Amino acid sequence: MTLLCSKCLQPAITFIRYNGTHLCKDHFIQYVTKRVKKEIRKQGTIDANSTIGVAISGGKDSVVALQLMYDLYHKRKNITLIGISIDEGIKGYRAESLVIAKKHCQSLGIDHVIASFKDHIGKTMDEIMQIEPKTYGACSYCGVFRRFCLNTTAKKFHVDRLVTGHNLDDMSQSILMNFINADIEKLARLGPHTKVQPGLIPRMIPLRTIPEKENALFALLNGFDVHDAVCPYSLDASRGYIKDMVYDLEEKNPGTRHSILKSYDTIKEVLASRFPPSNLKTCNTCSEPTMHSECKSCLLKNQLNTKP
Repeated sequence: MTLLCSKCLQPAITFIRYNGTHLCKDHFIQYVTKRVKKEIRKQGTIDANSTIGVAISGGKDSVVALQLMYDLYHKRKNITLIGISIDEGIKGYRAESLVIAKKHCQSLGIDHVIASFKDHIGKTMDEIMQIEPKTYGACSYCGVFRRFCLNTTAKKFHVDRLVTGHNLDDMSQSILMNFINADIEKLARLGPHTKVQPGLIPRMIPLRTIPEKENALFALLNGFDVHDAVCPYSLDASRGYIKDMVYDLEEKNPGTRHSILKSYDTIKEVLASRFPPSNLKTCNTCSEPTMHSECKSCLLKNQLNTKP
């Protein structure tokens, strides 16, 4: 029996469990695009003569984010888009994705820049893990250094807003992880950012209400070439058990991820008043914003450089 689209009675290609609708290809694409537009409006007006940086790894989420930002803004002559990729230096993983990222930017006529750990940090991720594989874990080093590379590169190219491809699964996992770790101050600073902190490029997260599988389907239906390999260092990440927990909750109670995000959005203003933006200093070493005399990136770099 062929299931029909709930909107137009054409053959459906997917079933949205959390709202009980079947959608054909066209209505599914419209469904995703409409929610992304709504989310962008909630995250603040993009001013005229702005440059929007899109963090693109070549994976499905970043490719979809880049395409949707292009669809929404490429006709506005006073808005410039630029793709920013980070090369962590992970052998057998990152090189292929960078080829895909570059290809997508070229196909859309968007400038593409690559910032490498080797140039900005002095070591590749592979070299870092040979020096110190245990103290913080790969994802802790990578997360800090990626944020450093993204922010410094975005500033170099005069980016006003930085778009990341974090999806609903990512957001719900981060929210739950911060609650479990009682890291409420970190939770209060979770993007998207509506207030500009000196020296920090505010983040936009247009896909934050779109589940990971819907991003994958959107990319597939549009024929996007994406990099679908798994980072070899992520297999030991502490986030893994949170991811499994959220998936299990979603399977038993469709809509759980949306409920987690909605709950967070409901209390976000209260959290922001309890933990207002810090009066940032300037790192003594690299001049990046920090709450201390030395930023986390420089602290980790110094620790790595003192290892035998």
